[in-house]
Amino acid sequence: MPSPVFSAAHTAALGEAALPHHAPLVAAVRDGLVESVHYGSAIALAADGSVAATAGDPQAPFYPRSALKPLQAVAMVRAGLELPADLLALAAASHSGSAAHRDGALRILHLHGLAPADLENSSDLPYGTAEREDWLRTGGRPTQITQNCSGKHAAMAATCVINGWAVRGYLDPSHPLQQLVAQTVTDLTGENPAALSTDGCGTPLFALTLGGMARAFGRIARAASLAATHDGGPGSGSAEAAVGLAMQQHPDMVAGEGRDVTDLMRLLPGSVAKDGFEGVQLVGLADGGAAAVKISDGGDRARMPATVRLLAALGVDTGPLAGIATAPVLGGGHQVGQLLATDFLDTTPSTPDNEAL
Repeated sequence: MPSPVFSAAHTAALGEAALPHHAPLVAAVRDGLVESVHYGSAIALAADGSVAATAGDPQAPFYPRSALKPLQAVAMVRAGLELPADLLALAAASHSGSAAHRDGALRILHLHGLAPADLENSSDLPYGTAEREDWLRTGGRPTQITQNCSGKHAAMAATCVINGWAVRGYLDPSHPLQQLVAQTVTDLTGENPAALSTDGCGTPLFALTLGGMARAFGRIARAASLAATHDGGPGSGSAEAAVGLAMQQHPDMVAGEGRDVTDLMRLLPGSVAKDGFEGVQLVGLADGGAAAVKISDGGDRARMPATVRLLAALGVDTGPLAGIATAPVLGGGHQVGQLLATDFLDTTPSTPDNEAL
């Protein structure tokens, strides 16, 4: 009798064609020996949209997870959502669960006559370690407000109120809100999603490529740059500009204090950055360039070293990012090695076939 673990159905579900061709991106080195290797894929787009560098299989569909939130926020602003900048940043956040984050989600609800009972996300403890411990010390339990996506869900419910759409059922893929999100994702990425799933918080989730997501983040960051400099160029008064500026002005509301995404946006002016579960990182640059990384094993520790290496390929001065570009490998409480990005980039000059995605 065949093992149920390796049944025919299992084999069919995980066929050879379904496996992306990832490359080694980051190594953990202990006393000169490579102890562990994180594989993944990556892409860097230049300001003109051409491919500056790649690694692995950047055109393989993947789920961006929470890196999709800025695109969802753009859809909501296009639908008429107007919020103070700190709350709009929270709409694109995977927040740590500090008091500021929790109060912000409640403010979005109260501004639109809503209550926590109107939220349809899952319940959870605060995402940040310190925030979670503080919450538990005061007797806190898992709630929808403390779940890291509550800002996005509060904004989604608010968008429904603004448009006269039913709040109940706002996560259904057929709901007008989610239909608009799907259209916006296609517009910003230039791609039709390869698959549809459900994110951990219950929101519809689209399978896209690293190239498509990089294109979207480049658009958001470029629009924010135009708006910030008052150039009045194309996109400077757009929903993309509003979301990008909010994230840049309030990076602590996008993640939280001590989070590498918050640090990156503070250290790299003009950037728009968002991480996602399972080792996803996106960064858009002020000139419209962008970097996108997916770590194949979902290892969060490898996400930022690979991203900083990718930004260097775009000519970004990564000196200020040195503190988030690696992590120490410890032995007996002392550093005996470090986490290092490999020399993983393929910087073959663009050809007519790969000039633009």
